[in-house]
Amino acid sequence: MKKLPISRLIKDLRLELVSKWNVDDIEISTSEVNRVGLPLAGYFENYGFDRVQIIGKAEWSYFTELCDELKKTRAKELMKRNIPCLVVARGLEIPKEIKEEAQNNNIPILRTNQATSKFASKMIFYLEHELAPTTTLHGVLVEVNGIGILILGESGVGKSETALELVKRGHRLIADDAVQIKKVDQYTLVGTAPEIIKYFLEIRGIGILDVAKLYGMGAVRDKKNIDLVIQLDTGESNIYERLGLDEEFIEILGTNISKITIPVRPGRNLAVILEAAARNHRQKEMGYNAAEELNIRLMNQSELK
Repeated sequence: MKKLPISRLIKDLRLELVSKWNVDDIEISTSEVNRVGLPLAGYFENYGFDRVQIIGKAEWSYFTELCDELKKTRAKELMKRNIPCLVVARGLEIPKEIKEEAQNNNIPILRTNQATSKFASKMIFYLEHELAPTTTLHGVLVEVNGIGILILGESGVGKSETALELVKRGHRLIADDAVQIKKVDQYTLVGTAPEIIKYFLEIRGIGILDVAKLYGMGAVRDKKNIDLVIQLDTGESNIYERLGLDEEFIEILGTNISKITIPVRPGRNLAVILEAAARNHRQKEMGYNAAEELNIRLMNQSELK
């Protein structure tokens, strides 16, 4: 399970640190957030205290109207639950009871000037991306006609050379050699390059090329959803799909992605084949499958005979 330090959350979202903590950096382990209306009202059962807690205008108004004794009780009950942090929205003043209990329990209090709902949405989006499961695969990621294609294959099979030809034909490179893949939701995988090798491409016999400098920033992209996997294969005895009626998938981080295995042979223009694969994949997404159409025609012709 990935975890995010509070210190990084403060930096990335530009939050004001109102109350410091005196322990090691606290970590967040879930992308869900809670508004603390229920605990401030005295209900603590079945509540997610492991999440980032947010106080908005409504919660703040309710709490400030409580008597002093209830303020102390509710603040103490909330802060002793070991919450990762409390964020106060709209730049509101921190009630002294909450601030005192936060200091007693080493709970950081943060503040933002943003509206509560907008900040909560921003926080969830940020946490989902930062805490998403990740993996790194040896391959090349390119964007071809808007389709993110992950090219896999053994070393020396021609992945980088194919990517270079695609860039030359007007498509874009995302990552070469190492592709960092992040699962941002149940069906979406996003690929990017490690920062140190971003925009670099290795061509055997030449060395390292800076694609952004050679072909311009229009030839590269920071990240891209992975829509299709192309497996380049040099095997001589493999049986390959001839019609395309049987769909093949590969599982990455628990998500099934369409996969095509393409045999590598001397004289084959792999860049053109990948362009055709990208267009065909887009057609399938729009509801048209050429293989199924041909199959229907053959069946209709057989029935006429």
